[in-house]
Amino acid sequence: MKQLNTKWFFLVLALGALLTLGACGKKATPPPPPPPHAPPAPTASIAVNPNTIQAGQSASLTWQTGNATDVSIDGIGAVQPNGSQSVSPTDSMTYHLVAKGAGGTQEATARLTVTQAPPPPPPTANVTDEDLFSQNVKDVYFDYDKADVRGDQQASIQADAQFFSQHTNMNFTIEGHCDERGSTEYNLALGDQRASAVKTALTAAGVSASRIKTISYGKEKPFCTESNEACWQQNRRGHLVYQK
Repeated sequence: MKQLNTKWFFLVLALGALLTLGACGKKATPPPPPPPHAPPAPTASIAVNPNTIQAGQSASLTWQTGNATDVSIDGIGAVQPNGSQSVSPTDSMTYHLVAKGAGGTQEATARLTVTQAPPPPPPTANVTDEDLFSQNVKDVYFDYDKADVRGDQQASIQADAQFFSQHTNMNFTIEGHCDERGSTEYNLALGDQRASAVKTALTAAGVSASRIKTISYGKEKPFCTESNEACWQQNRRGHLVYQK
């Protein structure tokens, strides 16, 4: 009986050992730990407004970055991750931004075109009304012993009238002149007739008579002193003079 109990004891012990070994063989292997998360890549953008300026003008440079710890712009240096700055280059240039972070590097560019300002216009000469008058107003010439305006002098009359219509602040005197032939009294009268004839022609062309004075010098103030027809022709005239 004692031997039978001993057999059962060892049988139960062996069976328990087998069950324990079977359970240990079926235990699951734990899963590996997940890989660490990669840091996000940086983002970067840069813009300039306006993108075209004249030399001497300014533009606004604006930039934005994300996930960056080191941001720089060529020609400016290190900058804050986000910001703006006024720029005024003398020549066209491209602004190159570099953003660096744990996740890598990102770049962006913005182009600013600089045009050269046109040269200033040359200074205008200080031309006086009197200068304009002498440069543009023409005298009116007459035939010998005549006081009527010749047909070939009508172009001078019209040109003078147009000039005076554009310069309404100018007043002037018409001097009547004659050549040396004839008496002083006769030529004074003829000179007066010639000055009046020019005044009449100009008023007919639209010039106000209130702007015009007349005077006769006859043969007393010749423009040419030689005694020949070419010289006499120069002296037979209605001479227009600017009134200061």
